[in-house]
Amino acid sequence: MCVNCDYTIHGRQHHFGWDNSNVPAETVAPGSTILFHCHDSSAGQLDPSSTVEDVKTLDFGKINPVSGPIFVDGAEPGDALKITIDSFKPSGFGWTANIPGFGLLADQFEDPALTIWKYDPDTLAPAMFGKEAAVPLKPFAGTIGNALAEPGLHSIVPPRRVGGNMDIRDLAAGTTLYLPVEVAGALFSVGDTHAAQGDGEVCGTAIESPMDVVLTLDLVKQANLKTPRFTTPGPVTRHLDAKGYEVTTGIGPDLMAAAKDAVANMIDLLCATRGMDAVDAYMLVSTCGDLRISEIVDMPNWVVSFYFPRCVFE
Repeated sequence: MCVNCDYTIHGRQHHFGWDNSNVPAETVAPGSTILFHCHDSSAGQLDPSSTVEDVKTLDFGKINPVSGPIFVDGAEPGDALKITIDSFKPSGFGWTANIPGFGLLADQFEDPALTIWKYDPDTLAPAMFGKEAAVPLKPFAGTIGNALAEPGLHSIVPPRRVGGNMDIRDLAAGTTLYLPVEVAGALFSVGDTHAAQGDGEVCGTAIESPMDVVLTLDLVKQANLKTPRFTTPGPVTRHLDAKGYEVTTGIGPDLMAAAKDAVANMIDLLCATRGMDAVDAYMLVSTCGDLRISEIVDMPNWVVSFYFPRCVFE
């Protein structure tokens, strides 16, 4: 239990998709601190005993459950919901999968694959991928958002102007997030917790891991945000920076094509230098490597770089 929390949202109090007709799991006053029990993005379909066969039978109607929604008293369209991300209590279990048809390089990796992770939830020591790679951990919530103004059920998969499945690694403990409010009460929900992820989440999954999240919800009246914004408490890559990076690039007139090339080139590099299977390299880089736009002004070609932290192998 969270000693300083005003409310607890249990794992059973979850939903799939955004719908402003959902009945609130709780109604809270601004300034309330809430403990959320969050499922992993498979809603428990994958567990420590799962095999690649379980990836083949995933029910996509039960992907990315979010805990909530929370009705915040006084929240009105035009306001911003201020979310202070207080802490995470990880479970020690996670998974990363290549899901056919999903991910940046889906056309190159058509077969399912699965890695099961075990990590220390207390020390958060780097988690082992195979026998040689150790991935630094940084827990965060991949899906965090408010209900949309438009009625009906909306898929949880794409991120939206009110937040949702943004998969921003830096929405970690200490960060303050501001989300546009479009309906009375905001109807806030959170889930899809990760133990680690690279910027881009290139294979479509990170270290997907159920965990508890403590958040404080407050209001900024008439903020009139168009999209989410956030403030970090300090540097965001110290867990990766210590040994430097190996970097590959993609260059051309199309940013998406350049991003694919940058990632594919890193996979090729890891296969050549570390003797890895390509799909394993693909899943590994999704958990700790970062896609960056390096140059977007020297037309007609742009540069996308993929940074892989050397500390993973050192």
